Amino acid sequence: MMREFDAYIFDLDGTVYLGEALLPNAGETITKLRQMGKRTVFLSNNPTKTREEYAQKLTRLGLPTPDGDVINSSYVMVDFLQRRMPGAKLFVVGEQSLCDELTKAGFTLTDEASEVAAVIASFDRTFAYRKLQIAFDAIRHGARCFATNPDRYCPVPGGGEPDAAAMIAAIEACTDSKIEAVVGKPSAYMAEAILGLLNLPAERCIMTGDRLETDVLMGLNAGMAGALTLTGATSEAMAAQSDIIPTYIIHHLGELLPI
Repeated sequence: MMREFDAYIFDLDGTVYLGEALLPNAGETITKLRQMGKRTVFLSNNPTKTREEYAQKLTRLGLPTPDGDVINSSYVMVDFLQRRMPGAKLFVVGEQSLCDELTKAGFTLTDEASEVAAVIASFDRTFAYRKLQIAFDAIRHGARCFATNPDRYCPVPGGGEPDAAAMIAAIEACTDSKIEAVVGKPSAYMAEAILGLLNLPAERCIMTGDRLETDVLMGLNAGMAGALTLTGATSEAMAAQSDIIPTYIIHHLGELLPI
């Protein structure tokens, strides 16, 4: 039987929507939870849009959502860097939205490898050899390296797109070094951000997503319940072979509603 929680945290791609369409039962379930007085917030590893853009997309799809109820890996990366390297010069292997978030937060972006204090690896559909060369040179000059998220691919209608793990692998392979920290799910940085937003004990929250190794693992490690939805990247057969055991396995978000 499904427990009742005070807060419901949802991944986005493959959990709430796929492309430009809500997944079956997603809209009705989240609307019902809100009517019940539950907190509903959204947590995405995808750094290719800002929090504002994600909130606008959810609103456009029929789920009115304020910007403050969305946290993504670029937002957590900004916070992570501001605490450790405020105002540092960065080189970003990533897309424009992440670059915009970093410059807005006071960081300087540069292509001059010798000036780079940290390389940021991310989901990058504009990835090119030139970016890899600059990252390689910067790290050889002593730059640190961090990443937004560890996802291998992002679910899209009809398949998937190679995600940040591909950029991380390329950088690690040529530099023979390891990324120092990955701030997205399943990291404690992401869990702390969402629990700080909710201001609730972890045991009163449930994290729902379509990936065991990011969504569910983060929830479990933080002391939340973790629900795996089979609407995205993970099949029932894959779940059966995993060492990560979710609190619940559901076929759609409607199964989250307490009976």
